[in-house]
Amino acid sequence: MEKIDNLDKRILEIITANARIPFKDVAAVCGVSRAAIHQRVQRLIDLGVIVGSGYNVDPKTLGYSTCTYVGIILEKGSMYKNVVEELNHIPEVVECHFTTGPYTMLVKLYACDNSHLMELLNQKLQGIPGVLSTETLISLEQSINKEIPIIHEQK
Repeated sequence: MEKIDNLDKRILEIITANARIPFKDVAAVCGVSRAAIHQRVQRLIDLGVIVGSGYNVDPKTLGYSTCTYVGIILEKGSMYKNVVEELNHIPEVVECHFTTGPYTMLVKLYACDNSHLMELLNQKLQGIPGVLSTETLISLEQSINKEIPIIHEQK
């Protein structure tokens, strides 16, 4: 992988704090041209440093008031890919991780209310072939949501 220099890190720091900031403003802060910022950002995309872009929507504004993490234990770890494929068809599932520890996988999902959550658990997740058991953890509040810090090299 190509080396990420301090200018790249400064650009990442600025655009992760505000993805809508115009390149001309990033250029002004960094002391380079707008074209240089555009080229650097495109290079960071091409290198896979920047993955995706878009807007974050607050699930509560769409009626999803319950954020839940579900630990899933599979009959066999080798069933993971098939289970992920099934989970991918459930729109309320927004994250899935293959994990170590007590669960084979950890899933984050949103439900409108407790009855919707129960339906998701009983009729969808637990009905997937290979799912042995689940444990549900309801998030009462998300206190931190941020990007990984951009570490600058020491001079």
